[in-house]
Amino acid sequence: MKISPRDLRQVDVFAEATDGDLNKIVQNSFLRSIEEGEFFFFQGDPAKYVYVLTSGQVKLLQSNPSGKQVNVRTIQPWEMFAALGAVRKNATYPASAQAIQDSAALLTSSEFMSEMMQSRPYLAVGLTRLMTSLIQDIQARYRELATERVEQRIARTLLRLASQIGQRIDQGTTMVELSFTRQDLAEMAGTTLFTVSRTLSNWEKLGYIEAGRERIRIKNLHELVKIAEQSN
Repeated sequence: MKISPRDLRQVDVFAEATDGDLNKIVQNSFLRSIEEGEFFFFQGDPAKYVYVLTSGQVKLLQSNPSGKQVNVRTIQPWEMFAALGAVRKNATYPASAQAIQDSAALLTSSEFMSEMMQSRPYLAVGLTRLMTSLIQDIQARYRELATERVEQRIARTLLRLASQIGQRIDQGTTMVELSFTRQDLAEMAGTTLFTVSRTLSNWEKLGYIEAGRERIRIKNLHELVKIAEQSN
């Protein structure tokens, strides 16, 4: 797979870049492909590169000393991630990046990106927006974990997936093609595999969803919205 400068216009951070800048970025980058289940990097590794996902899906995982993992964010094609090294010297990656399916990413050295930022305000602004978005996501997740029941968190997670990767099928229902296992869903919602399985089974009996091994068909989107938004 060859990446052209035009492809990078799909990346929010590069939306205002000149053709010359995009050419320079591509010339100073390289493509790396990994298979499903493999890692681009691990939590605590030196943040040597900035990544742009070009195909597949990647989950950012944070783990505590006991080994428990939380899915912090799911990355879609043409999203930039792991950019901390470009804005902070000697930074380490705060999360691991694992491929949910076979994936490829364009890697640019953090040092090179940092040098470009010095004379290109649009890059500094774009990276600030990117970091702010991640912080807001983490704050929202923390609020959900602290204040919401587990059913609400699972519903919210499914609704987020529906908006990101849902595919419309007959009668206006939404098909969420999940490359996620139920364990992945549990990590994203901050709960256990048992609880996710029990909740999905209950919703299936009620006719809200239809669950397969790695896919979920949302049959009643309105009911999931009601669960996600109900008061505790």
